[in-house]
Amino acid sequence: MTSPSAGTSAVALKQLRFSYRAGRDVIAIDNLVIDRGETVFLHGPSGSGKTTLLGILAGVLQATSGEVRVLGTDFATLSSGARDAFRARHLGYVFQMFNLIPYLPVRENILLPIRLDASRRARLGNVSLDAAVRDIAKQLDIVELLDAPIAELSVGQQQRVAAARALIGAPEVIIADEPTSALDTDRREQFLQLLFASCKTAGATLVFVSHDHTLMPLFSRTVELGTINTAATRPLRD
Repeated sequence: MTSPSAGTSAVALKQLRFSYRAGRDVIAIDNLVIDRGETVFLHGPSGSGKTTLLGILAGVLQATSGEVRVLGTDFATLSSGARDAFRARHLGYVFQMFNLIPYLPVRENILLPIRLDASRRARLGNVSLDAAVRDIAKQLDIVELLDAPIAELSVGQQQRVAAARALIGAPEVIIADEPTSALDTDRREQFLQLLFASCKTAGATLVFVSHDHTLMPLFSRTVELGTINTAATRPLRD
């Protein structure tokens, strides 16, 4: 697999098209570049393809045409298995439907990226797996749930487990699909503080989808999917 180049952008899309059936593009993006370390708030009306775009950036979906580069790697050159390996090594993904493994306890769900890729484990340095998982669980107020079955958790608790799994092992790109939708105000603040702090410490890039427009000022840039084909963006802070 091609190693990501340190000098490249985090995301570069050119003439991207995606359709589930012939004749109707769900996504049409002529050009979009996201620099490393940026925090991007992605929004658009329902049906505009936000979740689909995140799936393309994660290599879960493959573009119908055009170029998709993540950390300098051209996804068109990768097989499905190679995209899976790339995602495990370099990306943290908070899925809208969480995608937790029901037969694994909370602890093992969080540790899954570390189990799948040695480089994620290496980024922990000399920190033990138990210490790493307890630390991130403590920050998200789920440390007392580490041995609990997923089925016993509330929706909000499952969302925090999914967030912990995405953040552990300092991934270079974090993709978050409505990650605060099931959280109350206090826990939303906890999660966002951890998310931004984790990104800053790791120099990670964040692509974040939400319908909550009150969060927009927290991000370095906002991108509206409905007009993304003309690279319509608006900086929100220095």
